[in-house]
Amino acid sequence: MYYKFNGFTQRLVGAAASAAYNPQGLKPIVSTESPALIFGTPTKLASDLPATDSFLGKNKVPDLQKLFQKADGVPVHLKRGVPDKLLYRTTMALTIGGTIYCLVALYMASQPRNQK
Repeated sequence: MYYKFNGFTQRLVGAAASAAYNPQGLKPIVSTESPALIFGTPTKLASDLPATDSFLGKNKVPDLQKLFQKADGVPVHLKRGVPDKLLYRTTMALTIGGTIYCLVALYMASQPRNQK
């Protein structure tokens, strides 16, 4: 049995197959024309592409794995040298500065104002 939504009673009611698949009397339109092309360039299939493309660079993952897994006592977030140290120290300075600023603002907000 087929069902369709009745807009008047707001419930599902039994219906014929054609009414259930085409609600409110809408009938499917069969187009005889092919749709217009959206993009002018043809689609490339994966089977048409070469096995390795020239735009792929060297795989750096094995080198980075060796670098990060080396047991030299340096934390992972500082393994890449000066740029990591600079980023880490800048982040820590901004965090400490923001904390101090929040504490000063909280202190100033907690003090009553002088009424003249």
